[in-house]
Amino acid sequence: MSRKDLDDEDLDESEGLEDKYRAPALSKGLDILEHLASESDGKTQAEIAKTLGRTTSEIFRMLMVLRKRGYVHLNEEDDRYSLTTKLFEIAHRHPPIRRLTSIAGEAMQKLANRINQSMHLAILHSGKVLVIAQVDCNDNNVTSVRLGAQISLYDTSSGRVLAAWMDDDSLAGLLADAGPGPEDRQAAFVHDLPAVRSAGYAQNESFTIAGVVNIAAPVRDLTGRVVASITIPFVRRLSGTNTVSIDGAREGLLAMAAGISQRLGAGATNRS
Repeated sequence: MSRKDLDDEDLDESEGLEDKYRAPALSKGLDILEHLASESDGKTQAEIAKTLGRTTSEIFRMLMVLRKRGYVHLNEEDDRYSLTTKLFEIAHRHPPIRRLTSIAGEAMQKLANRINQSMHLAILHSGKVLVIAQVDCNDNNVTSVRLGAQISLYDTSSGRVLAAWMDDDSLAGLLADAGPGPEDRQAAFVHDLPAVRSAGYAQNESFTIAGVVNIAAPVRDLTGRVVASITIPFVRRLSGTNTVSIDGAREGLLAMAAGISQRLGAGATNRS
């Protein structure tokens, strides 16, 4: 039944659609998946039940189904459940993401080889930055981010690029999803956005690794909306194997991101 088929009385009921069309078993399963998504070390059945306010028997049945379907894994040494990569794999079947990674992957690898720097492609997911593609250069020493990693919005240059061109309502929603963050990181993040928008890219000393400078450029879709960010964690190698300066790496990154955007239908120039 579509929303237009509902009469006004249905729409005005205090219980609302959320209560009117309930699927308790599905809700429990989704609660478990969402909870485990933020737990890198996994959780025991009892811990999951306590956090979600469910009985252990309820959680046990859900976990058995999720385990059988390949969404969670049980470490039999400590009886902890953790997510598998199945959700990540399913997300990559989604046509827009598949098209984005397909177009960007080859271009990223060519640039990585030419400038001797690694890079990664990221999108926004539930208030975090999700890495959906990663390529390394041929050097013996590389700085890379794990494929599938979910990183705090405020600790990334990618996040700044992904947020810089948002309208006020979209940005407010993103910040609400991301939460306040430690100390003054949210305020510092918001403070950086106008400069990123003006420059057309973000360039920051790494928020997590000393000696690394992150350079991030936007990728746009056919509407001109920023849908992804490509970031180079630029390293200055003492071995003398750097092939370009940081300025050269940035120029190459911006040209590549513009080319990918053009292939996605946005045109070769950045929009402000």
